[in-house]
Amino acid sequence: MITRFAPSPTGPLHLGHAFSALLAHDMARAAKGRFLLRIEDIDRSRCRPEWEQQIHDDLRWLGITWDGEVMRQSSRLSHYAAALDQLWRAGLLYPCTCNRRDIQAASQAPQEGAPIHGPDGVIYPGTCRTIPIDPHAARPRQDVALRLNIAKAVARLGGTELGFEETGTGPLGQTGWIDLRQTDFTATLGDVVLARRDMGTSYHLSVVLDDAAQGVSDVIRGADLYEATQIHVLLQELLALPRPRYHHHRLIRDATGKRLAKRDDARAIAKYRAEGASPVDIRAMVGL
Repeated sequence: MITRFAPSPTGPLHLGHAFSALLAHDMARAAKGRFLLRIEDIDRSRCRPEWEQQIHDDLRWLGITWDGEVMRQSSRLSHYAAALDQLWRAGLLYPCTCNRRDIQAASQAPQEGAPIHGPDGVIYPGTCRTIPIDPHAARPRQDVALRLNIAKAVARLGGTELGFEETGTGPLGQTGWIDLRQTDFTATLGDVVLARRDMGTSYHLSVVLDDAAQGVSDVIRGADLYEATQIHVLLQELLALPRPRYHHHRLIRDATGKRLAKRDDARAIAKYRAEGASPVDIRAMVGL
């Protein structure tokens, strides 16, 4: 078993991060496997060295140790570019110049009905999808996002059955082998962004490439990412990548039932630590 914890250094780790990291660490150690640490620092505008150092400090304080060197996404941009080139040559990507306001306005047009939400928010209405592209030309690298044409991607699979093994539970209690209905992808996923204009990649593309590169066998993460697994399985199939098992776990919430976020500094691990809490206390707080 090889598990990983992959935080972004954009703020302090909170109790939700502690639960996910401890769970992935405990599962790997119990199976005499490996636990890896990856820093997802592709958002250079928000990532800070001090937050990355805090991640290391908090994890060590919790008693979490990792195997091998820490992978940093900022050192893997050439790998993401190569995958984008592959998908571009296959005619599965197209450039998009829409911003969030454009997408929101288009999705709320009277003829569109109520906006439909997918794993990334409002599903893209396809404004730029009809712009002709030449897959033999170099793909655009500046001032545009690159979206995956979901309809073409599904057609390329030619009826290949898709699914994944869920060893945890999804938001509705989904577990075991999960069959994915490709015919639903256009309506439920939309044309997701695989390269943001300011990054040259995206979470969805990077995470599947990084998990494959690190040989991750079991992805341990929150149930809020369950729906995104469809995107990741699709990309794994398109890019001929191995498919790990997935273990989606419950979310740690505040007293009102709201999922914790990095801006919720009141529940930062460092704050509990400064107030005299022990790693055992943190385990108890998250139900471990």
